Amino acid sequence: MAHPLRLKILRRLAAAGPATATALASSLGQNTGTLSYHLRQLARAGLIEDAPDHPANGRERWWRGVRGTEVRRPSRPGLPAAERAVVEELDRAHLQEDLELVRRHADRPAEEDEWVSGSRSTLHLTQEELREFHDAYLELLQRFRRERTEAGPGTRPIAVRWFGVPLDGRD
Repeated sequence: MAHPLRLKILRRLAAAGPATATALASSLGQNTGTLSYHLRQLARAGLIEDAPDHPANGRERWWRGVRGTEVRRPSRPGLPAAERAVVEELDRAHLQEDLELVRRHADRPAEEDEWVSGSRSTLHLTQEELREFHDAYLELLQRFRRERTEAGPGTRPIAVRWFGVPLDGRD
């Protein structure tokens, strides 16, 4: 699932809502055959599904992200080498995506300031407290999560990120 195109597909469906393979291929600069293959892999993994509000007509199949899918990053110790490689590849792909968001944040026009929010902090936490913080964050996301079709006027897709990283260099 760590393929960069699959991550782009998931992000596009989350931001823009249901789409066909043709529309996704066009927006992501891919050919439809390649896109269709990756859509099938994502569907097989349970990350996307047919969009019921857009019934298939002939060859047009509409896809949407699976609502409420929560993907937690597995801990690498103890993972088989192949699974560890997938997790590490996902980490690298997510980092590239996050760096692009930081670049967009820094380069945003002044009129976008009201649409940008952020926070930075240093906390002193135990591992258990860090897990509690993470769980509370996921609960907060669920509270505000809604499909694009359920979002009211004036809403925009907003990328939200959270990660905690020890500052002292110890493992």
